[in-house]
Amino acid sequence: MNDQPQLSPPAPPNLAPPNLALPNVASPNLAPLGSEPPGSIPPSGRGAKEPSATLLTVDGLRVSFGRGARAVEAVRGISFDVGAGECVALVGESGSGKSVTARALVGLAGAGATVQARRLRLGGTDLIGLRDREWRALRGRRIGLVLQDALGSLDPLRRVEQEVDEALRAHGPVARAERGPRVVTLLARAGIPDPQVRARQYPHQLSGGLRQRVLIAAALAGTPDLLIADEPTTALDVSVQARILDLLAGLRASGMGLLLISHDLAVVARLADRVAVLRDGVILESGPTERVLGDPTHAYTRELLAAVPSARTRGSRLAGPVDEAGLASAGLDAGGSTGAEILLRATGLRKAFRTTDGERREVVRDVSFALRRGETLGLVGESGSGKTTLARIMLGLTEPDAGEVLLGGVPWVGPSDPGGGRGSSVSERERRPRRRQIQAIFQDPLGSFDPRLTVGRILTQALRVGGVARTERRDAAVRRLEQVGLSARELRRRPVELSGGQRQRVAIARALSVEPQVLICDEPVSALDVSIQAQVLDLLVDLRRTHRLAMVFVSHDLGVVRHLSDRVLVMYDGRIVESGEVETVFTAPRHPYTVRLLAAVPRLPAPPTPLSAAGPSPQAGPSPQAGTPVADSATAVPASG
Repeated sequence: MNDQPQLSPPAPPNLAPPNLALPNVASPNLAPLGSEPPGSIPPSGRGAKEPSATLLTVDGLRVSFGRGARAVEAVRGISFDVGAGECVALVGESGSGKSVTARALVGLAGAGATVQARRLRLGGTDLIGLRDREWRALRGRRIGLVLQDALGSLDPLRRVEQEVDEALRAHGPVARAERGPRVVTLLARAGIPDPQVRARQYPHQLSGGLRQRVLIAAALAGTPDLLIADEPTTALDVSVQARILDLLAGLRASGMGLLLISHDLAVVARLADRVAVLRDGVILESGPTERVLGDPTHAYTRELLAAVPSARTRGSRLAGPVDEAGLASAGLDAGGSTGAEILLRATGLRKAFRTTDGERREVVRDVSFALRRGETLGLVGESGSGKTTLARIMLGLTEPDAGEVLLGGVPWVGPSDPGGGRGSSVSERERRPRRRQIQAIFQDPLGSFDPRLTVGRILTQALRVGGVARTERRDAAVRRLEQVGLSARELRRRPVELSGGQRQRVAIARALSVEPQVLICDEPVSALDVSIQAQVLDLLVDLRRTHRLAMVFVSHDLGVVRHLSDRVLVMYDGRIVESGEVETVFTAPRHPYTVRLLAAVPRLPAPPTPLSAAGPSPQAGPSPQAGTPVADSATAVPASG
C-alpha cells in the first residue's frame, strides 16, 4: 500500500529479469512414475462444466528436494486436469505444495528438485523428460506463468515496453516495425488504460494493479493455451483485485485454460470452476467450486472456511472450530468504547506532495476523527486513497501541511512551517520521549527487523526503550513472546528463520514491549494465508481486550476490517467520504464509493440451507457467480489503478 507520489525513482531492490521471460535454468530431474501413490486423489470435477478439450493432464505428480534420507517430498502424488476455457484452483496454506506444483509444471522446480509423474501432458506434448531447450520453447508459447510479486519481477531500470518486447522476442522472430504496435496491443488486451503512455513508464510509476497487468501482458506475448496464475491478487486492494479477476475471467472466456494458485478462498469462489484443497503436498478434497466451498466434506476444508472473516464470525475466534452457540458471548463489544477516554484526535489534516512532473497533488484533505481507549478504528480505501500517508501522519513520521494530531490530549503532530521551512509546530525532540505511547505493526515485518539480530536482541532493545532494567529484560522478553503465542525457543532465532505468522507475532511483541496506548496496524495480515491470518487476528482481539489498546487498522481487506473493527472510515481521493459503526456502513452504505467497494468484494458461496430454515441469506448483497464481472459499477466514482 503506497499512496504517496514517487518524487524520484527508488533504489533498485531487485535487478532480476521479468519472470515471464523465464530464464534459462537447469531442469529438475523429471522421470515417469510407476504406480499409484497411496492417498492420491484422481482428477475430479465430474459435476463441473465439460471443457471443450483437456489442455493439461497431471496424474500422480511428485516433487521432492534433496537426496536419500534427507529428501523432502513437497508434492505427494496429486492428480488433476485443466480444460480449455476452464479455471481450476489449487488452494491451501503456505507450505501445502501449491507454488511448487506451479513451478514444476513449467520446468522451474529448481536445481536439486526431482519431479516424477505417471502422466504429465500439455495437450499432445509429454512433459516428462523434457530438456532445457525444449522447456524454453514451451514456456510462454504454450504455457504462461504470472507470479505474485510484480514489482520484484519487473526490472526497475527498464520501461514497460522493454519488458513486454523481450517476451515477444523470446517467443519467435518479430519484425522491429511490428514490435511496438504488438506491445501496445498486448498492454491493451491486459486491460491497461492509455497503453501508449504506460508503455513508456517504469514499474515504480505504476500502481500495483497495473504492474500485475504488465506481467499478464508479457505472459500473453506467446499466446499460450494455458496460464498459471500464482497468487495474482495478493496484497491488491479490493477494486484493483476485482479488475484483475475480470481480466482473468475474460481470458478464460476466450478459451484459455487457467490454473489459479491462491490462499484466498473468496477469490477462488469468484473465478474457479473446480478446486482442489492441498495440505502437506496431498489433495484432501476436490470437485466443483460451489460444492467444495459451499458444502465441504473434509474437516480441513471446513477449518479453512471457518478461518475466513465474515459478518457471521465478527469478533469470534477464527483459528479454531466455530462455536455457533458461543458467537454472541465471544463477539466484540461494539459499544464498549463509547464514552471512553479519547487517546488520539486528528483535526483538519491536509497533506500534499510534488509529483515528478512538478504538479502539486493533495493526498490527505481535511481529515478529522477521534480514537477512544479500547476501540478499533478501521481505515479502508483503494490504493492512492491516502491511507498510508494518514497513517504516517498519525505516527509522527510525516508532517501535515495543516491540522494537528493530539495524543493523550497533548499536541503530537502539527503543521509544517507555513513559511516554507522544514520545521513543525511539534519537534521530534519533543515527540521522542512519547513515542512509546504509539507503535506500529507493518505489512512486511521482515523488512522492519535488523536481519543480523536475534529475536531476543530485537525484543530486549525495545524493552530498554520501555525502561525495563537490564537484569529483567530476558524474562520480560520471554513473557512478551508467550503473550503472543510463541516460546522462549524463538529468542535465539533470527527473523529469516521464522515463518510469516511468527514474524508478525514477534513484531507485535516488540510493539507491546514499550506498553503503548495506541497501535497503528498497516496491512498486518494481507500477505498471510487464511489460517495464519486468523491466528494473528485472534491475537489482536485478545490484546485489545486484555490491554484496552486503541487500534487503527488499515487494510484493503474489507472482511478483515468488518471482523475486527468497531467503527470504520472510508477514504477516497484523500477524503473521508463515509464513517460510522462498522455494521451500519457495511450493511447500509450511503456513499456510492462505499457501495462500489462492497460490490467488488468476492464472496464465498453460502452453505446449503436446511429445509426447516427460512429467511434470507445473511450475506449482504448477491454473491457474484464465477466469471461475472464485478469491477464495473453504476456509480459516479471513477475507477483507478
